[in-house]
Amino acid sequence: MSEHDIIREQDGAKGRYVIRKDGEEAELTFSIASPTLVIADHTGVPDAFRGTGAGLALVERLVADARAEGFKIVPLCPFVNAQRRRHPDWADAFNV
Repeated sequence: MSEHDIIREQDGAKGRYVIRKDGEEAELTFSIASPTLVIADHTGVPDAFRGTGAGLALVERLVADARAEGFKIVPLCPFVNAQRRRHPDWADAFNV
């Protein structure tokens, strides 16, 4: 996993994973479709985070939470979907 400090924020059926550094935020947003299905909507990584692995760390946290909490991920976000394809060992966490 990563050395990034990732915070999970949720408000109703919407939420995000966020990494904050020097006033900047990298985030992965999600929507809760059901208790067993979460849609990964968008990943945004500002230039200040480029090359730090922040985007991958956000997806790793989402996958870890899916496994721990028993939900499946719908990778609507192109970045999340690309990471899913690069990590076949994550197949159990995705609903595709």
